[in-house]
Amino acid sequence: MRPSEVDRWGCIAAPRRWQDCIMAGALPSRVVFDVNGTLSDLSPMQEYFTRRGLPRPSASLWFATVLRDGFALAAAGAFQPFSALAEAAARELFWPTLGEAESRRAAAEVMAGFAELSVHPDVAGGVAALGRLGCKLAALTNGSASNAAALLERAGLRDAFGPVLSVDDAGAWKPERGAYELAARVLDQRPEELLLVAAHPWDIDGAGRAGLATAWLNRAGGPYPGVFRAPDLVVRDLGALADELG
Repeated sequence: MRPSEVDRWGCIAAPRRWQDCIMAGALPSRVVFDVNGTLSDLSPMQEYFTRRGLPRPSASLWFATVLRDGFALAAAGAFQPFSALAEAAARELFWPTLGEAESRRAAAEVMAGFAELSVHPDVAGGVAALGRLGCKLAALTNGSASNAAALLERAGLRDAFGPVLSVDDAGAWKPERGAYELAARVLDQRPEELLLVAAHPWDIDGAGRAGLATAWLNRAGGPYPGVFRAPDLVVRDLGALADELG
């Protein structure tokens, strides 16, 4: 391999596949993690809905509604922060059962619970393994940077990460291209030098279209939706990601 043929990862540029970088023993300049559902475990959110009499799938419906509204605003060229959409979506779900005043209180409980989530069980070990490989880590969230940083602090992982970025600074939710371009700009890297890790196929698709390499974190072991751009890597947990990169 001649030096003129390699980029900053030490791997041959397009049209060779991104996996060639790993085979060449190179690492991405930054591994950029999605936060909500990728690092954070959303399953405790069910309790905030069931204890108010709503069915268990309500937490998933709530999160999907938040994403829907964020994506819709981005498609229209508009923006609202995660917290505003999340609280509004919770009130909408609670209102038919609880009425106006109580639905506001229940939505406030949801937001407080969301701010106290923990990371998935595989995260701490996976982050440590990536650190031993020399990977530089960052985060890019559709939520607030402060909530994401607090999540990492509670897990004792904040020092393992560099910048914790929010789409608030891009003015558009992922998977809009500008969100990923924000990460590349702040990290002072070309998009193709970044590896985005996410549990959400829509995030993988958006990052891939923006030029980033992608790793789908498929903890559930389900199929990847064929309507989206395929990931460069598929792993069951963060330990497996470290194995792939190592």
